[in-house]
Amino acid sequence: MTLVVVTTSPRVAPGLLSGRAWAALGSGRVLTGSAGHPLLPYLAEEDIPVEVVTPDPVALARDAVAETIVWVAAQDGDEPFMRAVGRAALDLPEPPVIELVPGSYDLPGARFLDLVTVMDRLRRTCPWDAEQTHESLVPYLLEESYEVLETIEEGDHASLREELGDLIFQVVFHSRVAQEREEADGGFDVDDVVQGIVDKLVRRHPHVFAGVEVSGADEVNANWDVIKAAERAAKGRVSLLDGVPMGQPALSLAHGLQSRAERAGVPESLSRAVGQGVGRELFDLVRRARAAGLDPEAELRAAARDYRDRVRAWERSREAPES
Repeated sequence: MTLVVVTTSPRVAPGLLSGRAWAALGSGRVLTGSAGHPLLPYLAEEDIPVEVVTPDPVALARDAVAETIVWVAAQDGDEPFMRAVGRAALDLPEPPVIELVPGSYDLPGARFLDLVTVMDRLRRTCPWDAEQTHESLVPYLLEESYEVLETIEEGDHASLREELGDLIFQVVFHSRVAQEREEADGGFDVDDVVQGIVDKLVRRHPHVFAGVEVSGADEVNANWDVIKAAERAAKGRVSLLDGVPMGQPALSLAHGLQSRAERAGVPESLSRAVGQGVGRELFDLVRRARAAGLDPEAELRAAARDYRDRVRAWERSREAPES
């Protein structure tokens, strides 16, 4: 006979099962070791009886020799238990066939739900997390952003995964804080945040989602600017510079302002006439870097890293014992 193991994902609504899983659940005696399994009420609605038993790998393997047994695995997969069942089955003179049937499985991005769940628990039960505000979290958001940047600059792809996780956590944290406000007071949750960026990406990519024909990346950029201008107008923003974050590092800020102004046709003479002294020279350097197709922030950071490496080499040379 056969032991059919039906697995489910905790990130999928428990009543949503594959057709193969529903067929398996009706093919034999159904057992589970999880009295609180969220699938049980849905099986009851379909008149599928389920016996809650104490997990016994030897008994389960032996019973599956005489009849078809369907085991509804716990949502963590029951892996240690199922390995024990496999060993017990191999000890039998005629072991049963063991078949795995995924009742539900994670889609890409499903693990994001785990982070939302963990964040909710932290906010409710951890004293430190419970007292944080948007304002108190700002330093951590900046720190995690710069750590992501550093791993990219260093080519440290192994660390990039961890740092991106830390950055995503900050987004979820801010969303959880906002969730506690009334909607009239600017409240929102993480689903609103995700829905907002999805809507924006679809709206700004008509060549992908609306059948608009484009000749290449330049036309994509041009369409993007037109759509952004329409969005700014709809929000009551009147200046083409509205939306450029003034709190960013000065070189990036100058680069962003110049780029936005140039695309809108602002005369270059305005860029040449701003500021005075060193500030004016730096602003002009940004303009020159842009004309050369360079990112001034990245160029200065590269120079700073080179300086750091030279200082470290100098330090090592001073520590080296004299021959």
